[in-house]
Amino acid sequence: RNIPKGNANHFTARLVESLGLATVCEHARCPNRMECYARKTATFMILGDVCTRRCGFCAVKKGKTRPVDPTEPQRVAEAVKALGLRHVVITCVTRDDLPDGGAEHFAQTIAAVRAMTNATIEVLPSDFGRCFSSVDRVCDAGPDVYNHNSETVPRLYLPVRGRKANYRWTLEMFRRIKRRCPEICTKTGLILGLGETYQELFDTFADFVAAGVEILTLGQYLRPSPDCLPVARFLPPEEFDYLAERAKEIGFKQVFAGPFVRSSYHAGEVYAATRC
Repeated sequence: RNIPKGNANHFTARLVESLGLATVCEHARCPNRMECYARKTATFMILGDVCTRRCGFCAVKKGKTRPVDPTEPQRVAEAVKALGLRHVVITCVTRDDLPDGGAEHFAQTIAAVRAMTNATIEVLPSDFGRCFSSVDRVCDAGPDVYNHNSETVPRLYLPVRGRKANYRWTLEMFRRIKRRCPEICTKTGLILGLGETYQELFDTFADFVAAGVEILTLGQYLRPSPDCLPVARFLPPEEFDYLAERAKEIGFKQVFAGPFVRSSYHAGEVYAATRC
């Protein structure tokens, strides 16, 4: 990735550090971090920086978690205001150690951002241990976008997402969100190059459209560390264009696809295009 000219990325990095916040940009080793930081945007990762799961694709630290910090929602809101964000993405580590998976903390963060800014809010939670009441709590807090990444096709769920994730539950979660809060925009993302086939992708696209998902992101899997799954294949850019066209034909309102696309990359522009 090209390194941005100037030092604009340092402003975002210093702000995040000064407020004691974590970003998925840094902890997941996103290739777009310097570009996004230079644009004064970041994807905030709440509930700490240690995950309780060991997904095969992810570089976020795993291990023993710490207690949830009750001041974190306010600090996220302060960062959103200082950066002047019009659209903010809030994600998290998976916290299977918490009874609600961190849903109440999400709701408090949404409320804090709403109180201090006019930014539209996109949440990217875990599956909350497959707890529907936690999904309901986040929905009732009123995010503009509910994003949950499928990451891959059903056949690869076990090696990519681990034993606790469940493809069919994910589909039912999106159906539930649309029944409960039809005004919330729904979104999912897949990383490609893990051994999936075109037919598996097309079937997965159709499943999510049927479940009410409106936005799809497709990006190339880039192995973040030697401990993660190897790349099975690097897709050329024209394949991303082809898959985006097919996904729109299948029924997604908006598809953002490319080698460096990630679910929160240019999320504000993608959301705005969906609502037009």
